[in-house]
Amino acid sequence: MKRIAILTAGGDTPALNATLYGVVQHASELEIEVYGILEGFEGMLNPRLPHVKLNPLFTAIPELDPCVGGTIIGSSRTYIDGVHTEALSGIAGRFSRLGIEGLICIGGDGTINGMQPLSELFPCVLAPKTIDNDLGLNHIDEPNEWVREESESGKPTFRRVASRNEIELSEMINYVTPGYATAVYVAAQGIERTRTTAESHRRIAIVEVMGRDSGYIALGASYGQPDFILIPEVSLDRQQFVDRVRKIYDLQRNVIIVIGEGVRDAEGQLLGEGSGSVDPSGNVVMGGAAVQLKHILRTDLGDDYFQKNSPHDNSDQAIFTRKVGHTQRGGRPVRFDRFHAAQLGGQAVELLIHEQNNHISTVQWSPESGFTLSQISANKLRDQWGTIRPRQLHPSFYDPNRYQPSEIGREYLETIFTDAIGHEDLEVLHSRLFHPGNLLTRYQSFNIDIRKRMKFLD
Repeated sequence: MKRIAILTAGGDTPALNATLYGVVQHASELEIEVYGILEGFEGMLNPRLPHVKLNPLFTAIPELDPCVGGTIIGSSRTYIDGVHTEALSGIAGRFSRLGIEGLICIGGDGTINGMQPLSELFPCVLAPKTIDNDLGLNHIDEPNEWVREESESGKPTFRRVASRNEIELSEMINYVTPGYATAVYVAAQGIERTRTTAESHRRIAIVEVMGRDSGYIALGASYGQPDFILIPEVSLDRQQFVDRVRKIYDLQRNVIIVIGEGVRDAEGQLLGEGSGSVDPSGNVVMGGAAVQLKHILRTDLGDDYFQKNSPHDNSDQAIFTRKVGHTQRGGRPVRFDRFHAAQLGGQAVELLIHEQNNHISTVQWSPESGFTLSQISANKLRDQWGTIRPRQLHPSFYDPNRYQPSEIGREYLETIFTDAIGHEDLEVLHSRLFHPGNLLTRYQSFNIDIRKRMKFLD
């Protein structure tokens, strides 16, 4: 191969530029040109195919900094459907005119589905990303655990029935995705800081973190030492939970609760389902699981419970909610994410040149070898209906009685986070955040310089 293209799709993560950097560095070593397609699949559908050459003279452009979060080539939630044959043939024709011989997509399960029809026209591979850490398998047979059920509405629903109570960590396919470590770092810091307010004012704090289908971020947030972790994989037992909150609050006069945005009640209803509207990816827009949990606690505890100790307080004042929000997805990636994102990017180049079409570059872990690179066919992640499901937290990773990570859950987190932050990460806090120059100059967006490099198909 002499020329390849790359795009980033879906939501942003802190490690996208690091993945791009890994692709460009390895491709440059092999004297392969890399064209960045702007705005993800949206750019591919544009007849002018906006693009940027990322390694002129086989050297990365200066705007491509692996220590900067986000993506210099932009992203979108536009995806490609295999039924749109005319659009697909248009993309293939534009790639042919530019001399592009293969495509690397950086994304999650939605990106794989968008990549699938393209892989039938020219070689395509995926470098994974998602802060939710939900791209992969807990074990190789997991896609077969999904069962189809008919609902009253006539629309089928799908439910995973775990066939194994325990797994070995070395069995996990794509052990961890770039962006996850940084998201947990941000969430844990937020929880730690929220504790001091809750402790000082005798409050119950509910901190909502991302994770629509998977509780990995909530589990990792245990580094902030919350009293409760609620995950989407385990429905809320209301009475047990409220009784436990009351017990801990009676003891220490403050409680910190971490809740994943996709937590459900005992009837299977999303706590934060909101209005039922959907985003461009077809996912339900959440109305706020933390807000609904506060309503549950206010109803079940009541004003009198708090006024016994603070006569002028009520339940609304005593319970507050916070969303860590999009800060989980942004900013400088920690060392763990930078390193492994770049490695996965380089591995994606290897997959292309070795004709591993429709494959995913993965990170594996074992006690003997630590972290290593591998790959898997995208079809191995599909269930019998052809769908790639978000990887859920394996039940053995979580103790539902203690609302905390289990022993193997703690072991999983330790393999990732024990050395996740480097000395250089701390040095940046010291040297950059409060640099006097920040008071004198506006933020310099890389979008300005990338626009100057933008080229179009004639």
